[in-house]
Amino acid sequence: MIISIEAIDKILPQTQCQKCTYDDCYSYAKAITNGENHNKCITGGEKTLKELSKLLNKPEIPLDSSLGEYKPRAVAKIDESMCIGCEKCLLACPVDAIVGSKKLMHTIIKSECTGCELCIEPCPMDCISLVKLAADMQPINLNQSEYIQQKNHCRDRYEYHKHRVSQKKAKQRAVYKNIATAQEIDKKSYIAASLAKYKNRKKSTPNNE
Repeated sequence: MIISIEAIDKILPQTQCQKCTYDDCYSYAKAITNGENHNKCITGGEKTLKELSKLLNKPEIPLDSSLGEYKPRAVAKIDESMCIGCEKCLLACPVDAIVGSKKLMHTIIKSECTGCELCIEPCPMDCISLVKLAADMQPINLNQSEYIQQKNHCRDRYEYHKHRVSQKKAKQRAVYKNIATAQEIDKKSYIAASLAKYKNRKKSTPNNE
């Protein structure tokens, strides 16, 4: 039986943490359908590994320790007294869980943070830390319905983030295109005006022959 990418993706935790070495959970799911090992989701831990093994009808091999070790789910926290508003964490967050403006204090929306840790390394002030979630918020302690709801919410946030970034890039490309077009028009207008000026000057120059 062929297992779809979507079926595998539904099992993954949707933190988009890239610890599996892939760009996001969907990319890893796609890689699994192409033969990649199903033990690379360190963030999902044994819970995810067991579900993948069952879906794929494969043995429960140990998690790939070369990628790190499983840690309880946590959320990022910014020491706002040290934040310089550089926006590097905003750009790194895959679910738009960080709010703030350039040169102004940033803060993290705890309810939206997936704990992916992608915001930590870019921070030049080292002012982002992780705070472990309470036991009743840990995926391993959620019932199946709650866990699926949590994952779906994270996936929706990520899809919205990708759409927003795509729209922003499209607008930027349109602006650059308009600027380039305007510059080309100005260049052609300048050349045309210069040629006209030269022709008029030539016409007005008396012929002394």
